[in-house]
Amino acid sequence: MALEIEKKFLLAVEPAVLIKEGVLSAHKEQLIEQTYLAIDETQELRVRRIQELGNGEVTYTHTFKNGNGLVREEVEYEITAGIYEQMVNAFGFLPLTKKRITAVWNGRVVEIDIYDQLELSVVEVEFSSVDEANAFQAPDWFGEDISSQKQYSNKTVWKQLQGEKWQR
Repeated sequence: MALEIEKKFLLAVEPAVLIKEGVLSAHKEQLIEQTYLAIDETQELRVRRIQELGNGEVTYTHTFKNGNGLVREEVEYEITAGIYEQMVNAFGFLPLTKKRITAVWNGRVVEIDIYDQLELSVVEVEFSSVDEANAFQAPDWFGEDISSQKQYSNKTVWKQLQGEKWQR
């Protein structure tokens, strides 16, 4: 399993402003629909439909994550459109939808997620080690570090979208 070492921040400035001012250089934009198939306190199983806005290409992924917080184990691989549709339709859940901007800031790749169903924009940064993550100094425009705040995790937000349906 690969390790994902990531920090997440509550974006304090509109991404368009940062791009216009030259703070960020946008390289890719995607529309992402994600649906969770199984979730417990430390593990999650999800599928995604990812559309590249530049060329319209669509890919589908199946992901398993284990752990919480800064460091998690992750296994992700591509699946076919047919498998994706079968999994999503089997449960009938509402997908979490967001626009992702992959950009470069100060020589570092960052991912900005702008959610459709709620007022929330976050910026994520991945690191090659825990030491690198702990030493990272975020600029003010990144906003509050929400890496360990569960209410901002994708799976928590997704569960809230499901309402009573998730409780069954």
